[in-house]
Amino acid sequence: MTTDNEKRSRLLVSREGVSYVLPFIVVTCCFALWGFANDITNPMVKAFSKIFRMSVTDGTLVQVAFYGGYFCMALPAALFIRRHSFRSGIVMGLALYALGVLLFIPARAMGSFWPFLVAYFILTCGLSFLETTANPYILLMGDRESATRRLNLAQSFNPIGSLAGMLVAMNFIQARLSPLDTAQRAVLDDAQFELLKQSDLAVLVRPYALLAIVLVALLVVMLLVRIPAVRQSAGGLDGSLMAAARRLWANKPYRHGVVAQFFYVGAQITCWTFIIQYGTRVFMAEGMAEQAAEVLSQRYNIVAMVLFCLMRFAGVALMKYFKPGRLLALFALLALLLLGGVILVGGRTGMVCLVAVSGCMSLMFPTIYGLALGSVNHDTELGSAGLIMAILGGSVLPALQAMIIDSQVQLLPSVNLSFVVPACCFVVVMCYGLKHQE
Repeated sequence: MTTDNEKRSRLLVSREGVSYVLPFIVVTCCFALWGFANDITNPMVKAFSKIFRMSVTDGTLVQVAFYGGYFCMALPAALFIRRHSFRSGIVMGLALYALGVLLFIPARAMGSFWPFLVAYFILTCGLSFLETTANPYILLMGDRESATRRLNLAQSFNPIGSLAGMLVAMNFIQARLSPLDTAQRAVLDDAQFELLKQSDLAVLVRPYALLAIVLVALLVVMLLVRIPAVRQSAGGLDGSLMAAARRLWANKPYRHGVVAQFFYVGAQITCWTFIIQYGTRVFMAEGMAEQAAEVLSQRYNIVAMVLFCLMRFAGVALMKYFKPGRLLALFALLALLLLGGVILVGGRTGMVCLVAVSGCMSLMFPTIYGLALGSVNHDTELGSAGLIMAILGGSVLPALQAMIIDSQVQLLPSVNLSFVVPACCFVVVMCYGLKHQE
């Protein structure tokens, strides 16, 4: 006799009698790969600032290029998927991702910051294709009632890739860059600076070259594995782009979800990018050298990602008993309280609070995505594009936080005060969870 739990497990990855277990596994690998890209990139804001002797604000151009690629390519990706298939979207995404990574090699040879920004932009055009394709495809791999839970399960493998990215950034980039701190680099003459820059860029590029090999291998696998087609019928509705956009705009849970996703991604990237700056200030105040403080801060960042990963699996389990919207609002409220400790308490206690915020963020992206896209009966591809375009928050809000850090305000340490930015973002997320609890 089949138990209710067995039925629920089967429904999680099957649709209309078709099993999606193998496609689910293959597509979930993509979640890990874009997690890797995101979290090897966050510490690069600080790394590029040192390598090219730039301000923190200038360093955040890495995030502008990174999340700008997400924004610019999401709509073209949706139109591509509409015309072709989810599988074609994933293949295109992997190809662009690999191309962007390979462009790090000529960027290093040119020795300038701007070619790296171009490489990041192309790389994230590929990630935009992958996310625009993979997220809705996972939602459609089974029963609609289990869609948000299924997406949370797939997204649980995203932080595993993120952890790998952080470990690579810490052990193969940050720890191997020249130990000269920012002040020491500032007094080097042009010839010394150029030699140091080329040495550091060689260290930075090497892991990206190895990543290209992994991407090409997965691309070959995607071409060989059969990925079943899944499409939602338009149900006799006008299938034009403008008509679909009007339907999405009229859908309040979806429209509000795009706004919530913009602010959530902004909060996530600010917390994970500036944990390095926050920790470096704390540990240098204790007498640590700058490089040692940066490496220790990255270790805290890894602990934050482990917590994020564990809490995402916990969130999947909790959603069997609680409405996703209520969990979303509760986790956002906890994040707000913890950020109060980051801003007002500071020191190692503030650092622990900042690590704990990651546990609160664990279920936010897939839950907002599932609630928003779950309310869309048709126009799934275009709806997905809108939610991926909302990732632009990861480009805009870190720059705002960096400006607060560079302003050197007197009221509180500027790094502490800058976390007002993600705090405001979590207020928006909490309101969305309270308003859309189904």
